[in-house]
Amino acid sequence: MSLTAVAFTLLFVAITIFVSMRQKLGLERDIIVGTIRAAVQLLAVGLVLQAIFRTTHPLLLVPIIVIMVAIASWHAARRGKGLRGIGLRIGIAIASTEAMIMLLLLGMHIIQSTPQYIISISGMTIGNAMVVAGLYLNHMRRDVESSRGEIVTLLALGASAKQAIQLGIKRAVKASLIPTIDGMKTVGIVQLPGMMTGMIIAGADPLQAVRYQMLIVFAFTSSAAVTSIILSLLSYKLWFTPSLQLRRWEKEE
Repeated sequence: MSLTAVAFTLLFVAITIFVSMRQKLGLERDIIVGTIRAAVQLLAVGLVLQAIFRTTHPLLLVPIIVIMVAIASWHAARRGKGLRGIGLRIGIAIASTEAMIMLLLLGMHIIQSTPQYIISISGMTIGNAMVVAGLYLNHMRRDVESSRGEIVTLLALGASAKQAIQLGIKRAVKASLIPTIDGMKTVGIVQLPGMMTGMIIAGADPLQAVRYQMLIVFAFTSSAAVTSIILSLLSYKLWFTPSLQLRRWEKEE
């Protein structure tokens, strides 16, 4: 794609700004800032990846993956304001998921141990895990608040923290997995995923693109479940004080 063609894609941004102005949504500034940030970030990532893909030592990729996990954890932790230590637990959950996926893919020789494959799939895996962690915290927060009376009653009857909040955990885990499972059910019929579409546009054989997309879809489903379950096991105590009282937290803006 030429730079001229890329420049013409700004027409889509202009249409969005026009709609916002027409409907008086007040989103013009956010759209412009988001557009600039997206362009700068993507160009920066492109330059970094260009340099990374030239390296031949897999261990040099570890710091990059650690940074990706740290940023994803920080972003997802914003959904858990008031829960001290939630960022660390999200980081452990995402890192564990990433390690599991990479060990399986590399150990079974499903992908090659090159930066091109490792960074690309790691980015998608970590990003998916970040979204799932955020969804889990959102649903868990709402469930705990709506079930506060039930949880307090169970605690008063002698239940442990895990027993009192177990139903809420199950509901939050299930809710956090619904988008991933629904996406898996409709992939290829309702939507053509970005990776598959990109490969086809780049000239790859459609069946080869489908195989890689199947890999990503199945890995996403596994990573979503593992992330949500690990996070639930590591974080359920954070909803309580040391004296087993439900915490109060900051309301989202």
